[in-house]
Parts: sequence; C-alpha cells; structure tokens
Amino acid sequence: MDAAEFRKRGKEMVDYVADYLEKIDKRQVFPDVEPGYLRPLIPDCAPQDPESFEDVFRDIEKIIMPGVTHWHSPYFFAYFPAATSFPALLADMLCGGIGCVGFSWAASPACTELETVMLDWLGKMINLPEEFLAGKDGQGGGVIQGSASEATLISLLAARTKTVTRVQSEKPELTEADIMGRLVAYTSDQAHSSVERAALIGGVKIKNVSSDDKFTVCGSALKKVLDEDKASGLIPFFFCATLGTTPCCSFDRLLELGPICNKENIWMHIDAAYAGSAFICPEFRHLLNGVEFADSFNFNPHKWLLVNFDCSAMWVKKRSDLIGAFKVEPVYLQHHHQESGLVTDYRHWQIPLGRRFRSLKLWFVLRMYGVTGLQEHIRKHVRLSHQFEQLVLQDERFEICAEVVLGLVCFRLKGSNELNKALLKSINEAKKIHLVPCHLREKFVLRFAICSRTVESTHVEFAWQHISQLATDLLKTWQQNHQQQ
Repeated sequence: MDAAEFRKRGKEMVDYVADYLEKIDKRQVFPDVEPGYLRPLIPDCAPQDPESFEDVFRDIEKIIMPGVTHWHSPYFFAYFPAATSFPALLADMLCGGIGCVGFSWAASPACTELETVMLDWLGKMINLPEEFLAGKDGQGGGVIQGSASEATLISLLAARTKTVTRVQSEKPELTEADIMGRLVAYTSDQAHSSVERAALIGGVKIKNVSSDDKFTVCGSALKKVLDEDKASGLIPFFFCATLGTTPCCSFDRLLELGPICNKENIWMHIDAAYAGSAFICPEFRHLLNGVEFADSFNFNPHKWLLVNFDCSAMWVKKRSDLIGAFKVEPVYLQHHHQESGLVTDYRHWQIPLGRRFRSLKLWFVLRMYGVTGLQEHIRKHVRLSHQFEQLVLQDERFEICAEVVLGLVCFRLKGSNELNKALLKSINEAKKIHLVPCHLREKFVLRFAICSRTVESTHVEFAWQHISQLATDLLKTWQQNHQQQ
C-alpha cells in the first residue's frame, strides 16, 4: 500500500468507523457467538501472497463484528464507561502515523513535553494540590500509564523500595530479605482486584481493611489493623484508598486515612479510576478532599473523559520516588540533556520501556471539548443515573443497594440471590441491554452504569421497561414453581 492508496483506504475506514458509531444502536449489544467461533472462519496459516484491502475490509463484518461486544452502544450498561470521541480517534490516528517510541526526551521531545504539560492541565482541572504538578520546577508531576492497575503497581513498587531503604538505614542489622518478608500492604475489602494483583507481583503481603455499612474504609478500621500488625513485628508500608469502588462507587474517607498514613510512614495511593473524571465538576470536587495527604493519585480519562483507551493519568508528589525505584541507565538510552534537570525521561516512571504518544489524545479532547463541554458530559451521565434510580424506587419489588453518587446504580429484586441471578441471566440472554453484577456483603446485586457517550433518557427508560417486564415474567414463573412445590 503506497501513500495514494493509503489516502483512499484511510477515508474509507474513517467512513466505516463513523457509520459504525452513528448506527451502533442498531446492532445487538452482546454477540451471539460461542467460544471458538472465530477459528473456523479464518485459514490456519497466514497467506503466502498478499491479499487486497477489499478482501480484508469485507471480512470485518463477516468475521470480526459478529464477535464484538459493543461497549459504545447506548444499551451497554456494564462495567464502567469506555470513553471514546471523534477528536480522540483522530489524535490516535496521528499518534500511529508519527509512530515514535517516547521512552526518553531525546526519543521524541514533543512526546515527552506535551505529556508533562497535559498532566498539569488535567491536574489543574481537578484542582490537585500544587505538589502534584510538574510546573517549571516542581518536584512532582504526572505521567500517562496504560491502566489504573499499572499505576497501582508502580506506586506499590516505589513504596516498597522507599520503605526498604528507610528501614535499612534505621536498622542496618536487617537484610533486604528480612524486611521484604515483613512488609504489608493494605486496601479496602471493596477495592478492585488489581490491588491484590499488584501485591502478588510485588511479592508482599496484602490485607483487606473492613469497610463500613456504606462500603467505605474509615480511619479507625485502618488504625486497628495497623496496630495489630505492628505489634506482630510486621512493617506496614502501603495503603491503596479507593474513590469510586468498582462494585458500588463508594468513597474511602481520605481525611481520616491520610493523616494516619503520613504518621506511620505509609505510602498512600489513591485509585479513582472511574470517579476521578467527575472531579472536574466543582460539585463533585469535595470527594477528593484529603488528596493532599497522598503520595500518588490516579484516574482514567479513558473511562469517563472522552479519551479512548489507553490513557490512565497518574501523579506523584515526588517523582524522585519513582525514578529511584526504576532507573536503569544503559549507554544506548542515555542522551546529553538527561543531567540538565530540564527534561523528563518517562521510562523511569513506568514498567515498560516503550510508550506511545498518548498525550495527543488529551490535547485534542481538552481543546475541542473544553472544560465546560467535558463537565456537561459528566453531569448528563449523573442525571441519567438518578433517572434510573427514581424508576427503580417507584417499583416496590426492587431495592437500591448503595448510595447513587455518580453514574452507577446498584439495585436488585427484593428476594433471594438466586432470584436476582435468574433476572440477570434473563436480561443478558435477551441481549437488548447488557449488565454485570457485583456482591455487596451477602447480596447478589445488579449494576447499572451509564456508559455510552450517546446514551439518552430514552435509552434509560427503555432499559428500565425491559428489566421491569423481565422481572414480571420471572416472578410469575417463580410463583408458579413455588405453588407446585
């Protein structure tokens, strides 16, 4: 394919993607395929001779689309949003076209410097404390990770290195292995599984701190487990607080937890993967109060801020804490500006060496939507979640299971877990909308998350009518079965 054909085929692909997104509501939200569906549809081996673009293009609808779950459908209410927008897609096209691998400033100065500035822009939008911004001579700064899971792992590993160094200076008789064996990380019993996975990768113990009746962790619960572990000779070193938990969007109490972590020399990382985007709205910014006590903070613009995956924004108060944990300097990666103090080499801030020009997506989206446009997007989703909440509350057969703060509603039929599992099964088998569940204490709960950029009040109303009708049919069947028994 030469440049001339690329121009032609590129326009065709843009038209295809635009048509796909414009008409996505006409596609069934969840596919009708079984595991292994794709292998019989394609040859066993790659073609020996080139095939035409037409051949490949034809197979998109024949082979790929039948197995796609349409995350951007207005009938997709599962997980959390997966953001997308036309400006972000165009920026990703430019990113692919430039094709740089921005592991250092010298590898592509614009790739590094735009990222530094965009993370400052984004930090100012959510009113992060000055210590987290790079500015012209700050000690902190932001970096784009691939996911919140990576941000949690990075912060845990940096905390581990910092703690081992500190403890060895205080108790030289302890070896690194002695200290590692006694390190303990902590998080909420409602936290995402990626926190536990970070501890597994980091080779340290992790303990869940019990949440309260609102599914949040308070200071007294953390202090209790810390006191017990210190008395047993363990070394608490890391706590991951969550703002907007995956099961029910609950918020840990930073103003209680932060001072405890600071006093105990515990690195506090804040995972706000979904909820963090909402902090650009002044009415939700109070949910971030207490971030000033944290060592690192992360949220995902690729969830709710119209920047397509992957774009996970992470900030640290002291970038030297990350660089100290990950810096390796082979001669082939060195450049003559690296000791000037004026440049950032992001390879020291992440797990992989290579990185894409992801800040272009932020640059395009922030400029073309503006803060006010992004705020309205967030507020619209929150309004729609409260619309669904009210529909649920008007039906005495159902109950709301957690406070609705942002764009997630946790609800269920009043009754057994088996009844609610059957309802979810009937919803997802009908494939008109898509939901996923969670467990809140002993209850099996259905999650209704406002996800699509194009979702409207009519889609929420349709979803509720569909759920209500399936519930009616299900309850009738269950009642008949109960009478027969």
